[in-house]
Parts: sequence; structure tokens; C-alpha cells
Amino acid sequence: MSLINGKWTGPIIDNHFHLNRKGLFLSAANDFRNAGGTGLVLVHCPNFQCPPVTINEHKEAYLDTVLMAEQVRENIGIDVRVVLGPHPAAFAHQFESWFSEHGEKGAQRAIENYNDSIDTALEFIHEGKAVAIGEVGRPHWDAPKEVFDLSNQLLEETMKLARNQKVPLQLHMEENGNQTFTDLEEMATRVGLDPFYLVRHFAPADVSKSMVGKITPSVNLGKDGINTLLETCKLTHHGFMLETDYMDDPRRPGAVLGPKTVPKRTQQLATLAEENGLDEELFFTMHQDLPNAIYGENN
Repeated sequence: MSLINGKWTGPIIDNHFHLNRKGLFLSAANDFRNAGGTGLVLVHCPNFQCPPVTINEHKEAYLDTVLMAEQVRENIGIDVRVVLGPHPAAFAHQFESWFSEHGEKGAQRAIENYNDSIDTALEFIHEGKAVAIGEVGRPHWDAPKEVFDLSNQLLEETMKLARNQKVPLQLHMEENGNQTFTDLEEMATRVGLDPFYLVRHFAPADVSKSMVGKITPSVNLGKDGINTLLETCKLTHHGFMLETDYMDDPRRPGAVLGPKTVPKRTQQLATLAEENGLDEELFFTMHQDLPNAIYGENN
């Protein structure tokens, strides 16, 4: 038994976590472990001020994320899975800038750069150094229509690639209730991709099937979301994961949620499990079975 007297003693995975060599880096991973965490899904965070523009620059940027994961494994002693891809904000701003400066030629160059970043991420996945492409998506802010439309087009093409390559995607989308999940599921259906392998990063606490459909939600669980999660967790299609979206940004300490949050929220849920009719299957699903089914088991 791993759920005993309101305490969870099993695995605890943060499904979306960033690290920065100029931030807390290993100290942040150590804080996660000391709070009870056992595994991280380390998502590549681009240099928003100077994003890569060549294949070699993409490789160098991704390699640094892979090397940070290795250092966490060696020094902190926890499991780390790596997710690599072009952040939708970095791409969208690059596209908008290049289009305004160079017109259609600039737009085409931005598209080529996006495709280069995806292809480079796939190389790392095929080498066994990463497990998924992400975070990819579309603007979650007010963006020009041409930027939003192109982002949608590239997202659907990336889904098609994910189907062909049998690679999961972590997605960063706008917050628009169940319409966002519906859009994603419709895209996946068009290209023949099982929506199970679409992981909606920064998902809200409502994980009911009526909200998320067949998409896999990765819930960014603040204190105010616990009651909603408890109310809807039995109504989900196949389960959910938890995340912090910890940024490790020295300019914004603790953003978005701190590194200790997922272990703390997991224990909060454990203390409420019995009175809400929850058993340890829920905890194994979000912290072991679902990550293994989507990303593959950690060796």
C-alpha cells in the first residue's frame, strides 16, 4: 500500500518543469526531491530574447536541456524525462517580426525555422535523449490573425508528424474552456492521431470528460483548484497529471508555481482521499501509469 492514513508514499512526478543554469537549477530540483518528488518532466525553455535561427543553434539549445537533465539525475538522484520543441510564443513573435520586416520571404523563413526545430527535436527523441515534442501550440494571447492561423496550421502538421513518428506532444494553448480541448481533439481526428497522446500543459483543474474530452490534461494545480479537481477527478476519461510550470527565472522567483508544489498538492489530495472516496489507483495513474503510457517507462 502506498496510500496509508492520508499520506502518499509512492511516486510523484511533476509533468512540466523548466530549469535554468542562471536560476536555482540543481537547487530547484533538490527542493522538489526533498518535498517528496521522484521524477521530473523537464521541458525545454527557449531563449525568448534570442531564439535559435539555425539547425546548429537548435541543437546547441536542446543539448543544454539534455545535459541539465543528466546533471539532475547524477546529482539529485531523481528520474528526469526530457521534452524538446519550439515554444509557441518564441515562434509566433519570430514569425510576426520576420513577416513585418521581410514580408512573405520572412514568413517562409520563420516556417522553415519552426520545422528545423521540430526535426532537431525528433533527432534527440530517436537517440533516446527525449521522450516528446513540446511545448508547442498556438498563441495564448491576443495575436494577429495571420499568426494565429499559421500557428494552427503548423500545430496540425506537427500532430500529423507525431502520429507518423509515434511521438507524444505537450501543448501550450489558450484558456477557452472546453472549446480549446474540442479544437485539439478535432485536429487530432483529422490527422488520425489518438488524442490520448496530446498532453494539454497548464490545464485547468476541471478534468471531467465533458471539459477535456479524450485529451490528456496536465493540471497546474493552485490552491484554489483542489476542490474542483476533487469534484471532477472521477469524471475524467483516462486520468490526468500534475505540473507546476516552474520557470526557474531569476527575474521572477517561484514563477509559475514553486518546485515543491506538486509533492505538496499530492499530499493535500492524499489527506482528502478517504472522505472523497479516492483510492491509491488515482495517485498511481497520475504519477506512474499515465506518464509511463504516454512517454514510455524510465529506464
